[in-house]
Amino acid sequence: MKNFVKLFMFAALITFLAACGNGATNDDGDAGGEGRLEELREANEVTIGFSNEAPYAYEENGELRGAAVDIAIAVFNELGIDNVEGQLADWGQLIPGVQAGQFDAITAGMAITPDRAENALFGEPEMMYGEGIVVEAGNPHGIYSFEDIANNPDITVIVMEGATGYDFLLESGVSEDQIDTAGDIPSTFSALQAGRADVTTGTDVTMRQALESLGSADLELVEDFEQPDIEGVPSYGAAAFSLDNEELRDAYNEALQTLKDDGTVAELLEANGFHPEQNFAPEDVTTESIISGENY
Repeated sequence: MKNFVKLFMFAALITFLAACGNGATNDDGDAGGEGRLEELREANEVTIGFSNEAPYAYEENGELRGAAVDIAIAVFNELGIDNVEGQLADWGQLIPGVQAGQFDAITAGMAITPDRAENALFGEPEMMYGEGIVVEAGNPHGIYSFEDIANNPDITVIVMEGATGYDFLLESGVSEDQIDTAGDIPSTFSALQAGRADVTTGTDVTMRQALESLGSADLELVEDFEQPDIEGVPSYGAAAFSLDNEELRDAYNEALQTLKDDGTVAELLEANGFHPEQNFAPEDVTTESIISGENY
């Protein structure tokens, strides 16, 4: 009987110690009860991945700029993290980078889509935007919609690799044989100027600002472009996180909402060339509603 009591007490002690050990590890598997957010706060630094696409996120004179970058900096500052370190990456490497832990977050005005949501945790929408096209000056092929491209098999369109515009073109009836890709927006413009493509597409704000920066009379933005009537237009841009960093994503969302409510997000959008009303995501459009298909 005594041996049984001793065995029972020993088992109870082991159970108690195990429970204490479990209490020191949070859902993220971090020792000491500290998740990724607390680690970032202690380090006072966060690393974000971005792609060179003005006016969302880009590098100028060695500094991070753009609406998505400014919003991310404001949110992380709100979370008590002062230093936001940016790392430039090709667009197609942003989600793989955050998956691999290269970045704590990615921010590039990336459109929330159900497919992308399978590989990354999106924050709530920060901005809303439509599509735009740039053609040779004078628009010699008469391109005013994606359907115009689809109806002329001789037209070649070039888009930034990984951009949602690729799928939008396919859904509008454009043949895959007509579509080429490039690493960034300047490269798509170069293709037009060299005669390797007839039209390029991207978000309206991107096309407009990139063309202004180019300062060339060879190309023009099609002002009366007809927006495609397909799912995903307009698009809603947001920051994204690793699938393992739900705590960080949730904290980001909470701070983002504070900055939406006090007008900071609208001010940052306007300062970067966005319209504070036309490009501000409606309150009833949430990431969950987009991913579920309700608003996609």
